[in-house]
Amino acid sequence: MTPFKNLPSHGRSGTPRRLFLGLMAAVALLPAASMAQGQKVFRVGVTQIVSHAALDADEKGFEVGLASAGFKEGVNVMYLRRNAQGDLAAADTIAREFASERVDLIHAIATPTAQAVMRTGTRIPVVFSSVTDPVLADIVPSNSAAGQKTGTHVTGVSDLWPVRLQFETYARAVPRAKTWGTIYNPKENNSLSHIQVMRETAQNLGLTLVEATVDSSEEVGSAAAWLAGKVQAITVTSDNTTMANLEAIARVCDQHKIALFAGDIDSVARGAVMAYGPDYFLVGYSAGRKAALVLKGIRPGDVPWGPVEIFSLVINTRAARAQGVTIPPELIARADKVLN
Repeated sequence: MTPFKNLPSHGRSGTPRRLFLGLMAAVALLPAASMAQGQKVFRVGVTQIVSHAALDADEKGFEVGLASAGFKEGVNVMYLRRNAQGDLAAADTIAREFASERVDLIHAIATPTAQAVMRTGTRIPVVFSSVTDPVLADIVPSNSAAGQKTGTHVTGVSDLWPVRLQFETYARAVPRAKTWGTIYNPKENNSLSHIQVMRETAQNLGLTLVEATVDSSEEVGSAAAWLAGKVQAITVTSDNTTMANLEAIARVCDQHKIALFAGDIDSVARGAVMAYGPDYFLVGYSAGRKAALVLKGIRPGDVPWGPVEIFSLVINTRAARAQGVTIPPELIARADKVLN
């Protein structure tokens, strides 16, 4: 197990978000195109696979990122917002709509929606965000590593979680838990990427991982109940189907005194004991800054794509009490934020 002292620390109580915004605001802006009144209003199609705290924060961050670069809704940007509500077929329909409408730019939030846009064959500029592995998902070329230019009409921000470090940290919080559960939709490529790393990490830690699969968010509560008699802790992947109904898992965990761990900090307030992961507002903000470069005339393929690089540890002591978890003092001391 990686010693906890190696866990990166990024400040206290939301400072990563504030520091990031401050640093980005200080960056000199390129001359904005068509800023004068009466000139071009850019149409930005926003396609989101489902609503949950992390992806909603992503969307908000994206719009703030664009606005910080001079692209403001109602002034020179019009957003066409669409949500597939977890329906992959609906995501395809939305992607085709944006392609036929010939919007100026598409913001694809999460892996399934970005893949849906790519399937249309459109050459409209695409900025993705909250995509776990854009190479595996065939969103960026296989020879385009993180931090490199794609050379295509696509750029964006990956939300690849530090899965190994997450699992190791959570295992320190509940050292007596030897059997862990997880829930995911096997149709989400992002989940398949995470589950593979989770399996390897569980094996390295000498833990048993029990997997429950779902096809829709309505099945998440039942999956959690099925796991309840088999595991001592549950951790979730970046699976959007599962995260859309995290509260259902939290209710089961509260009832059965099972520790619940999330992978994004926005989910902690929804009933998880803790999360060491990204701030999805910053994921969206970074994507918005890249989108601003594209709207100013830079080819998407010349804007390097990359992963989010700031992670925070957030702990929910109320959830810990409800689930019978005693948080080790060293974790509390290292937390960026503690919810009581």
